[in-house]
Amino acid sequence: MPKPVLLLTRKLPEAIEARAARDFDARLNSTDDPWYKDGAEIARRAAACGAAGILCAAGDPMGSATIEALPPSVKIIATFSVGTDHLAIPAATARGITVANTPGVLSFATAECAFTLMLMAARRAGEGERLVRARAWTGWAPTQLMGVTLEGKKLGIAGYGRIGQELAAMARGLRMEIHYHNRNRVPPEVEKGAIFHADAKSFLGAIDVLSMHIPGGEATRKWLNAERLSWLKPGAIIVNTGRGGTVDDVALVTALSSGHIRAAGLDVYDGEPAVHEGYFGLENVALLPHLGSATEETRNAMGHRALDNLDAVLLRGTIARDALK
Repeated sequence: MPKPVLLLTRKLPEAIEARAARDFDARLNSTDDPWYKDGAEIARRAAACGAAGILCAAGDPMGSATIEALPPSVKIIATFSVGTDHLAIPAATARGITVANTPGVLSFATAECAFTLMLMAARRAGEGERLVRARAWTGWAPTQLMGVTLEGKKLGIAGYGRIGQELAAMARGLRMEIHYHNRNRVPPEVEKGAIFHADAKSFLGAIDVLSMHIPGGEATRKWLNAERLSWLKPGAIIVNTGRGGTVDDVALVTALSSGHIRAAGLDVYDGEPAVHEGYFGLENVALLPHLGSATEETRNAMGHRALDNLDAVLLRGTIARDALK
């Protein structure tokens, strides 16, 4: 019996491509050719090879037009991501195509990234690194690049899911006081002393550092706008490892330029890989290229989770563990 055809849109870790090639008739993109940026080309390749499954990744244009153009052979789309902003799930559901993501395996790594950016912003690490690389450092000085300590500061976590809870655990090691703003209050055993704010204004006004982990989509687009930025204390720090579209870039650049916001650390951007031009002229913002889950352990775990979902549908004829509706 022939193996099901699996189309991979991106170059994936070696172990993941090896497993895919072992268990499926895998059509790899091991050179990461940029055809994955074109939804019509993804659909064309799926039709040309008679794909039963597609293993895509964050940012691939799997919108309604792409889904509608897929051949009838496609039974499942597994995305190498937790986020599904790039996927038109209702369109897939309407065609009977399972969509599955990779939850639960990248929470710690993404929290690590937020923690890194928090420290970089507070301690001006990006500025210091640029100073040394420019060969402009002339030696230690008593007032050089003074930042602020995170010890004893109030950390506000917007979106208290798996990643937010992991970040809270890390921040407790710095003796930070944890506050959170969430759709619903979590049980006491999950809070572990964290302070819940149902109201965004009271939340933002109470904290020294804001770390954003809220979902994307139109409901949260530009959630951190000029008004909400004004609710933060002067000198607050902002970190975003969630979704780029949840920040109003123009408003944040203005707040950073004025000094109302001391510093920011960003790993995600609205319309990435494009980055708002205003950030490039600012020293008080640390910019990372979407590294949230970029550890060997995590990316392998994500790939295996995606393949587990593909196995379930295409090899065993069962329901994918992480099937979405």
